[in-house]
Amino acid sequence: METDGVSAEVLYPTLGLRLFAMEDAECQEACFEIANDWMIDYCKVTPGRLIGIPMISLYNLKSAITELERCKKAGMVGCLIWQVPPEHLPFTSDYYDPFWEAAAAMNMPVNLHILTGFNYSRFERKGLDTYKTAVNDKVNDAANTLFDLLFTGVLSRFPKLKLVYVENECAWLPFYTHEWDKYWLRFKTKVPLPFMKKLPGEYVNEQVYATFFSDPCGGQLMNRYGQDTFMWSNDYPHAASPWPHSRKVIAEELGHLPKDVLRKVVRENVIKLYDLKIDGINN
Repeated sequence: METDGVSAEVLYPTLGLRLFAMEDAECQEACFEIANDWMIDYCKVTPGRLIGIPMISLYNLKSAITELERCKKAGMVGCLIWQVPPEHLPFTSDYYDPFWEAAAAMNMPVNLHILTGFNYSRFERKGLDTYKTAVNDKVNDAANTLFDLLFTGVLSRFPKLKLVYVENECAWLPFYTHEWDKYWLRFKTKVPLPFMKKLPGEYVNEQVYATFFSDPCGGQLMNRYGQDTFMWSNDYPHAASPWPHSRKVIAEELGHLPKDVLRKVVRENVIKLYDLKIDGINN
């Protein structure tokens, strides 16, 4: 972090991502609790610089809320859930409502990360699928889950709920929200959605965040979209990380932005979202 000029990092799991596809609910809960304990202990080394995101199993919502409360008390922020749920627990149902309500009440933003849940990430990828899943399927998963949460009224029912799409990049969001707005206006009489009191894109602008580490197209759009909800990430220590050249990449891909916008995207948005206490760090 010192080498790369990074003041603080919000930490997500690596190997733990695949555990979201476990079908044994009790085993998954036990694995996540162990991982969360490890993260809590790890972040104690430098409070305010290392900030952990807990993994939450959603097979048993009572247990999920209890673990969320425990992790918040231990200093963790937000939570990580599966981005693609199992077929018998779709995001289109009201099954998750108690959890959405609890997360919103605790001010714990709900993070949806690539490679989590019941999607392509469960299987070994070979040949052309290596490329297709890394791009096409990844974005499709993000767009489809956001559609389900938006068009079944989750964001309207829980206006204080914050969603974070992690490592899906960000340029897709303005395109999808524009299309959803356009077709909602076109079809809202034919297919009424009484809970939709404003444009779909307005809910997204107010409640949905996205992280990215290299998205030049998204960077060009940030003069008009995402100034308050997009958040740069260095993805360290993964192979895609620009470390130790993050400042160079930021200058190349985001250097055209006004300084106030750039500061939001690389620093202020994440501080505000997670209510981080890192004001003493000047990097």
